[in-house]
Amino acid sequence: MSDQPQESAEPLVTYEQRGAVALITMNRPGVRNAQNADMTFQLDNAFLRAVNDDSVGAIILAGAGDHFSAGHDIGTPLRDIHRNFERRATTYWPHEDKAGAEAIFVREAELYVGMCRRWRELPKPTIAMVQGACIAGGLMLAWVCDLIVASDDAFFADPVLKMGIPGVEYFAHPFVMNPRIAKEFLYLGERMTAARAYEAGMVNRVIPRAELEARTFEIANKLAAQPRFGIALAKRAINQAEDRMGLRDSIDAVYGLHHVAHAHNSLTSTDHLAGQDARSMAAAQRGK
Repeated sequence: MSDQPQESAEPLVTYEQRGAVALITMNRPGVRNAQNADMTFQLDNAFLRAVNDDSVGAIILAGAGDHFSAGHDIGTPLRDIHRNFERRATTYWPHEDKAGAEAIFVREAELYVGMCRRWRELPKPTIAMVQGACIAGGLMLAWVCDLIVASDDAFFADPVLKMGIPGVEYFAHPFVMNPRIAKEFLYLGERMTAARAYEAGMVNRVIPRAELEARTFEIANKLAAQPRFGIALAKRAINQAEDRMGLRDSIDAVYGLHHVAHAHNSLTSTDHLAGQDARSMAAAQRGK
């Protein structure tokens, strides 16, 4: 990934250790931590660093600035949709020189579904510390964490139906909330407040913004104090149960529908996103 352009000298992901807790922070605050391929691989490097360090017992994933993540990068100058990258989560071939649905399918299988599954299976406990916006692809980054701790001003949305797409690639919607609320969430694309997300079972705690970091670290320190192998086994047990309830198969099935939508858009509009951009999608999740 060394040939990827950078918008500043700052890394796209920062890593800090405080005691037994690793804090991994997405660091593109100027674009609300929109996720490009370079950020994805820097996140993966940081997660692996934390897993391989025996002094780390828990991991917090955060976003710099006012927002956790606005989702996939669909419009900044550093969007890298046509650039090749190494494969870690899948064994697909390079996508850069491929045409049609093949290019997008292969790219997203690695960056989104593959990486999300990889991070969900990290053997150490993870907490998403969410403030401000957690939108579309940002949901996936939070959902793969074991716990979600949100500030009282956080909000969640998946407005991709505006693109004619039936939800983000890592389709966990009916597992992180009940199916009827998942339908409302997707069909309307409106913002869900942190309080409603807690009521729906998607969020573990809602914390005043000023206390978010301190109280998230309190939880992380408690997790880090648990027996390392014991908590890894407990995590695996719950993940296995969730997969047997259909999570993995559902994600695979909807990933196919997701790419039917991309292909349909490419045939009937200007591009695979139905001509939508970051501005129009922001308006959609505000209900405008």
